[in-house]
Amino acid sequence: LQVPRAPSQPLAGSESRRFTNKHSKKALKASLTLGILLGMFFVAWLPFFITNVAQAVCGCVPAGFFDVLTWLGYCNSTMNPIIYPLFMRDFKRAMGKFLPCCRRSGEPRPSAISLSMRNSNSGPRAATSLKNVL
Repeated sequence: LQVPRAPSQPLAGSESRRFTNKHSKKALKASLTLGILLGMFFVAWLPFFITNVAQAVCGCVPAGFFDVLTWLGYCNSTMNPIIYPLFMRDFKRAMGKFLPCCRRSGEPRPSAISLSMRNSNSGPRAATSLKNVL
């Protein structure tokens, strides 16, 4: 004899699997982004720091080579604003709100007052008092 299952049991199992699958995809993407950022940081700055220590110990590093390694690190810092929007959708949305070149045509430009109100964690009372001050 087979006991019939409640209809909600398979649904709950598939929903939990879907949630776990979605969560694991986000975690994988976050790990990938972090790995790329840290990997680029170490590739760019580790030679500079090793050379810097060697220069302090023996003074045998040519100035031109040291300058090249310094600029390699600067290039890494230049790449970060390019990497973040490529891999992080939230970062791209936030920048789209504030940079005119990245804003969608239908989105209004936020005003300075609305930005300060949003960042101050104050409610509608602050807006009323702000109107009274102005």
